[in-house]
Amino acid sequence: MIDSQRLEAIVREAGRIAHDLWPGAGNQVESWEKHPGAPVSAADLAVDTFLKRELGALLPAAGWLSEETADCGSRLPRDLVWLVDPIDGTRDFLRGRSGWAVSVALVSAGRPLIGMLNAPARGEEWLGIAGKGAWRNGTPLHASRRAIFSGSRVPADHLPREDSDLTLVDKPNSIALRIAMVAADEADLVATLRWGYEWDIAAATLIAREAGAEVTDAFGDQLRYNKRDPRAFGLLVCAPQIHADAVARLAERAAELAPKASPQSGG
Repeated sequence: MIDSQRLEAIVREAGRIAHDLWPGAGNQVESWEKHPGAPVSAADLAVDTFLKRELGALLPAAGWLSEETADCGSRLPRDLVWLVDPIDGTRDFLRGRSGWAVSVALVSAGRPLIGMLNAPARGEEWLGIAGKGAWRNGTPLHASRRAIFSGSRVPADHLPREDSDLTLVDKPNSIALRIAMVAADEADLVATLRWGYEWDIAAATLIAREAGAEVTDAFGDQLRYNKRDPRAFGLLVCAPQIHADAVARLAERAAELAPKASPQSGG
């Protein structure tokens, strides 16, 4: 059995390392672009190095897949794999905004067992354990139970014309925190129509599912993790009763965009 208290302490310390470099706390941190539109900072790399060392020591048998570590494929035959985004929401991090989080998930046989988010700029610690539930700062989470699609709360900057019947709510840059908003009944629907990576969503989707949300790709199909190609097109996390309507709303756009979209990191 994994030492859950040690795991929580490791993720909490990772959040502290990031927060100590966060511009929003008056710090300066070196940053650059991995490729156009994909920022990274010295904080991302510091957190990645720390987590790789500490999580590797905690569970030596587990493989490793992180946004900031080259994927050598050695994880593929492993039953247990860590999926890590050292700082999900790097854009908000660099702008001094609070919408970022450290994201850590432990996956077995393609499905998350444990998911943790640490968002120190918000004073939030999120935890999901497969089959046992989800919590924020120790308080049990209960996802949105909205039954009517129109009017659903969506964390976004703006809405396309065809979605003008939905309701905008505050949007953190971190996709993991946006997913967690559904888990906390602060949003009803999160949907993407682009390529995303497993490390962006593994922890948060477990938290959302354990809180009672429906979690699929944009086509309504089950998500799998630790694939050879760690990408999937589109994500849909929502209240269970609006899932069918959400899939129907997205279907034409998803079918059109999926063949055209180029993979991009979630940041």
